[in-house]
Amino acid sequence: MSYCMQEIYEVHPAAGSNCYMQSADYCTYIEDSQSYSSCDAQVLHNNNIYMEQAWAVNQPYTCSYPGNVFKSEYSDMDMALNQYNQPEYFTEEKPTFSQVQSPSYSQKKGYIPSYLDKDELCVVCGDKATGYHYRCITCEGCKKKSHVYQEARFVWFWQNATATSVLCLIILHTSRCFPLGFFRRTIQKNLHPTYSCKYEGKCVIDKVTRNQCQECRFKKCIYVGMATDLVLDDSKRLAKRKLIEENREKRRREELQKTVGHKPEPTDEEWELIKIVTEAHVATNAQGSHWKQKRKFLPEDIGQAPMVNAPESGKVDLEAFSQFTKIITPAITRVVDFAKKLPMFCELPCEDQIILLKGCCMEIMSLRAAVRYDPESETLTLNGEMAVTRGQLKNGGLGVVSDAIFDLGMSLSSFNLDDTEVALLQAVLLMSSATDRPGLLSVERIEKCQEGFLLAFEHYINYRKHHVAHFWPKLLMKVTDLRMIGACHASRFLHMKVECPTELFPPLFLEVFED
Repeated sequence: MSYCMQEIYEVHPAAGSNCYMQSADYCTYIEDSQSYSSCDAQVLHNNNIYMEQAWAVNQPYTCSYPGNVFKSEYSDMDMALNQYNQPEYFTEEKPTFSQVQSPSYSQKKGYIPSYLDKDELCVVCGDKATGYHYRCITCEGCKKKSHVYQEARFVWFWQNATATSVLCLIILHTSRCFPLGFFRRTIQKNLHPTYSCKYEGKCVIDKVTRNQCQECRFKKCIYVGMATDLVLDDSKRLAKRKLIEENREKRRREELQKTVGHKPEPTDEEWELIKIVTEAHVATNAQGSHWKQKRKFLPEDIGQAPMVNAPESGKVDLEAFSQFTKIITPAITRVVDFAKKLPMFCELPCEDQIILLKGCCMEIMSLRAAVRYDPESETLTLNGEMAVTRGQLKNGGLGVVSDAIFDLGMSLSSFNLDDTEVALLQAVLLMSSATDRPGLLSVERIEKCQEGFLLAFEHYINYRKHHVAHFWPKLLMKVTDLRMIGACHASRFLHMKVECPTELFPPLFLEVFED
């Protein structure tokens, strides 16, 4: 099938050796003294200027496009286009002729602002409008600069009748051409003085004829109200675009910070819960904030036997163990009192209360000791009154469990926890789920209580605004550490029963940890 191209720019042989075009930006010429067989086509081309006007050819001609081969009445040769190189100034990939002819190509739509009515038309050419440009509703073609999709090839035709050759420049247009940027380009390049109308300035401008007369098209742009003072030069346009991008990026960062930075704080109900838990902890925490002034250091000669310090030794320093048993009963009692001051715990069945207390007792006592770690003396204060070293605690019966408690204390020292945070952490340890405390009856009720504590805890952390990175998840990891301490102590307790006389064990100590 042959396609006849309606718009063709041609250097006709009758024009002579010099060609002349109306635009100074497109001119192909050959000097008279040069031979056509050896000359090179010289093109004066500006990437920012596009042909808008078709020049009529004075003599009749025919040009057909059967596939990829051009035929011309001036040559009996078939010239395959793919054997000629595309000019360098067409740097981007062009659509093929068949692609442009397809309906899907012509129906591609760009971005249309929401403020435009459906199918609103350009006030200049009647094409579909894309926005409010230079104070007028216009299409892209009448507003801003883009690229014209077109195919260009230099084809040499040799004339057999004479000794000279005729150079024909054929610029092939696709059936759908987008002459974008007419108004802005005209103002930026000051092209309107060069425009001239062939029909006394009476051309009708629509989307079909808008490329035929630049003068009438520009006059219509001015007539409908397009503002020339709003057209920016390249430097100002780039500066404006950069500013817009910077503002967009700034807004994106602000929205992200707002989303990330907006963390909920406790509700009124949660504040009530926090108050109850905090008061329960303060009332049952020995010595309170004065523990440093009231503590007493365990004598250095206790719990420092050389044979006990060896890691492989399973011996327990009985003197140190007896000192610890003196404070273990009041420490356990304070944990029980803390639990009983929480209404949600008291409402549980007695069987569940016992299981929860036995499971959390060592964990809470370890937490209370860990938050009283003193880096200067490298000691923990047990029950608010007895300061012990790592070696003394290890040899007094806890073994490797003492290392875990000391390591926890060193880690928590950087958290700077207040009484409320310690209290809420204890409440989370107390109200543990069935996976941590087998045998519970009111599983759903207990898990709901723990969820309430965790939510209030997290919101309180947000309220406190700690400067430690990822404070909340790091603090929750300490719950896992305390669970491990409790599990290790259960194993260590069996070893202590073997090594230590039964009379050294307080009854409450046995009742809580024996099973």
